[in-house]
Amino acid sequence: MSSTTNHIGKATSRVDGSAKVTGAAKYAAEFNVPDLVYGYVVSSPIAKGKITKIHADKVLALPGVIHVFSHENVPSLAWFDRNYKDDVAPGGSPFRPLHDAEVKFSMQPVALVVADTFELARYAASILEIEYAETKHETDIEQKRDDGHEPGRGKTGYQPPVRRGNANDGLSKAEHRIREEYIHGAQHHNPMEMFGATVHYHPDGKLTIYDKTQGVYNCQQYVTKVFGLSKDQARVVNLFMGGGFGAGLRPQYELFLSVLAALELKRSVRLSLTRQQMFSFGHRPHTLQTLELGTGPDGALLGLKHYALHETSRFEEYTENVVNWSGMLYQCPDVHLSYQVAPLDVYTPLDMRAPGAATGSFALEVAMDEMAYEAGLDPLEFRRRNYADHDQNKKAPFSSKKLREAYDEGARRFGWDQRPMAPRSMREGNMLVGWGVAGGVWDASMQKAAAKASITADGRLTVASAAGENGTGTYTIMTQIAAETLGLPLEAVTFRLGDTNQPEAPVQGGSWTAASVGTAVKNACEALGEKLLKLAKKMTDSPLKDAAFDDVEFVNGQIRLRLAPEQSVVLRDVLQTSGEREIAAESSAMPNPVNMQQFSMHSHNVVFVEVKVDEELGTVHVSRVLNVVAAGRILNQKTARSQVLGSIVWGLSMALMEETVMDHRFGRYMNHNYAEYHVPVNADIRNLEVVFVEEEDPHVNPLGVKGIGEVGLLGVAAAVTNAVYHATGKRIRQLPIYLDKLL
Repeated sequence: MSSTTNHIGKATSRVDGSAKVTGAAKYAAEFNVPDLVYGYVVSSPIAKGKITKIHADKVLALPGVIHVFSHENVPSLAWFDRNYKDDVAPGGSPFRPLHDAEVKFSMQPVALVVADTFELARYAASILEIEYAETKHETDIEQKRDDGHEPGRGKTGYQPPVRRGNANDGLSKAEHRIREEYIHGAQHHNPMEMFGATVHYHPDGKLTIYDKTQGVYNCQQYVTKVFGLSKDQARVVNLFMGGGFGAGLRPQYELFLSVLAALELKRSVRLSLTRQQMFSFGHRPHTLQTLELGTGPDGALLGLKHYALHETSRFEEYTENVVNWSGMLYQCPDVHLSYQVAPLDVYTPLDMRAPGAATGSFALEVAMDEMAYEAGLDPLEFRRRNYADHDQNKKAPFSSKKLREAYDEGARRFGWDQRPMAPRSMREGNMLVGWGVAGGVWDASMQKAAAKASITADGRLTVASAAGENGTGTYTIMTQIAAETLGLPLEAVTFRLGDTNQPEAPVQGGSWTAASVGTAVKNACEALGEKLLKLAKKMTDSPLKDAAFDDVEFVNGQIRLRLAPEQSVVLRDVLQTSGEREIAAESSAMPNPVNMQQFSMHSHNVVFVEVKVDEELGTVHVSRVLNVVAAGRILNQKTARSQVLGSIVWGLSMALMEETVMDHRFGRYMNHNYAEYHVPVNADIRNLEVVFVEEEDPHVNPLGVKGIGEVGLLGVAAAVTNAVYHATGKRIRQLPIYLDKLL
């Protein structure tokens, strides 16, 4: 069965765009439910110690204050299974809000005030007196350089580094060598929409939970485990999300606290976190990395060593695939990769767009630039000479890899052949001009997912799966896939997501939603198509009575023979003749284990950057960015380009602005607001260009897609750093590149 109604690959505008710009799209803290009360979280001012006394009487005496929840009065309904892990939890024991008097990190939630209005809850929280016994804390990774250890089990998806050959031998034979350290501080996700939840308490005791999350099923599993509820008692919904970037992969504490309050008070509860409280859970960890590279006289890599140390919490062992990429991206016979974590008195770090890769590839790609200069080679030519035709970590061929074509296309478009090798050799007035290049690689993953499709007598198709939509275009591409599969116009298709009453889907992360949910949607629509064909064959004088499913195609609202298109039936006639008001089918999708074993599946990219640096002031202006991506089949040119544009902006932010600053005297992040946690604004962004290299991949999944949400970020920060070196002759190895580092 095939369809010639071509929707996939087109630059289709978002089907949910109107809802977003008109305000019809509702976010977690915007659902209006009856009998609603409001919660406000009280955060710990200390980083480590114990709560000795909570003086709640003054707060409870305020008219309209309903309750103050703390470890002193957590009801018995909130029980904890110490073996429970959410879908993306690292090893250890997850943080349990209000579990006991112990304070494990600064801004830990230590109480929840519930009142008739948000304003009253906020005021009451501000005057709640809590006494603490403070103990010495450790929050500085620099003090733990010799105190790290190799991770144990790690989180889901963590792969221990693979070593091959003898890196010391390879380096000893090298004619050119470098050894440098690369550092970036903690970074916080900072999505526009802050975390919040609205819990609708129904008269029968059931809950409808509107939570900001990237995985409604993950949150439902958490709630049912913690509170001893059945799935029927806890429906979780998230229809729109104002940015997540990984922060919503795990259930955050607003979910626990709002459900706790709703169950205890038997009232509907809304809880929203403040911008400052958004810095109290999850972040890209502060990381120290050392890279050592060596080449022969021809520029071929002979040895590579990559070591990384980053922070984790005391209660969980967060792990990232930081160094693994260095054993995969370039050809090298002797590679030693090592990775350690160090426990600190901070909250557990959390996946943040391209977790591990954004960290590790930054260090690798700057080191590659340094190595190219040491060997006297153009940085792009150096990468070409060390191109890896197969995955040396896995010892398997790539399912597809068009990175070499991306190099060529990017160099042509950017004009790379006009780049002089020497730093400080390009100038515009008082501006030093520099060009830099860097690249990246990211997993092309697929997870188990399910979807349901149904069509009504008027020809309208509805498809549902409990996937997430954090702004990436899920509504739109799933609509395109469904419409193309059954040959319908986009306006005849509705895709529904984000509800545990729908077929199960994985958390939205890892760039696997298009492959996973998209394949499930395709399968469900094909299963529905088979049912429709069976009904069509029963019609009087049906031209399709002898047709097999592979003999037909769904085009323009019809089922027709592929080899004789004039023999067709109209879909609406099929349903109306059958007497059925609605036909439905459900299906699922899983990765192919044989292909996963035989092939290494990844997206690749290369980024070219032009910077202009004021010679006197040290200010850096990024005037041009070209990001060339090889990521399999592109489902929607418009939404795909938007994802990569967002990634580029984030990469510029990582390179030049973004850093969460810890005051180790207090163990607290000090710039926990939008005024001092710097991210780009429109005036910072100049000419950005995105190019997709055509790449067919028959092995990665039935749709041939790879996902682009993460890979587009990779290479950007490193390319900026390398361009700054080319412009100024100063090599910066610690992000962000503030102007004082260039003066």
